[in-house]
Amino acid sequence: MPTPRTKPAAPEEVAPANAVKAGKTMLAPADWVAAATEMLVDQGIDAVRVDVLAKRMNVTRGSFYWHFKDRAGLLQAVLQAWREKTTETLTQRLEGAHTDARQQLRDVLSLPHRGRAAVRAARIELAIRAWARRDDTARQFVDESDARRIAYIAQVFSSLGFAAAEARHRAVMAYSLDVACSQLTASGGVWHRDELLKSAEALLVKA
Repeated sequence: MPTPRTKPAAPEEVAPANAVKAGKTMLAPADWVAAATEMLVDQGIDAVRVDVLAKRMNVTRGSFYWHFKDRAGLLQAVLQAWREKTTETLTQRLEGAHTDARQQLRDVLSLPHRGRAAVRAARIELAIRAWARRDDTARQFVDESDARRIAYIAQVFSSLGFAAAEARHRAVMAYSLDVACSQLTASGGVWHRDELLKSAEALLVKA
């Protein structure tokens, strides 16, 4: 009887310093996604190449192909990870944090002002939006994320008593403010955060 085929062992990999510190001995797909995202932010989409990433991570190209079929598969994973973290997971967290719609709106408006994590998220989003201007797949992910976020904010305004059309208009304004503030904050803008948030909230909920 023939011996059943088994998947060949993964090629040897030398984990980067941060992986070693985390107790990892082998790279996972998430490590490649993280490295590709860093490269995207630092140098743009054209710089995200398998050979460059492998050299940066001190592994062979064979290590990459253990996890991904090709570069396109990696780029798809980068987009999926971004959407999951910044849209699906974040929206679920905001929905579950408070039952009060006014407080949910405050949470939405405060997102761009939440320290280093917000600045980091803004840098990634800026890079992905730049990528989306020239790539249909990236554009689809951005469009879907925008639509999902706006739909959530519209639900918040509906809970505050606004009709569906008006709730969506206000959601677009609130979301546009978030996007603008995230980029201005990332570029070093100085904000009087509390005053800005109070003014924005007052304007957006005004009948």
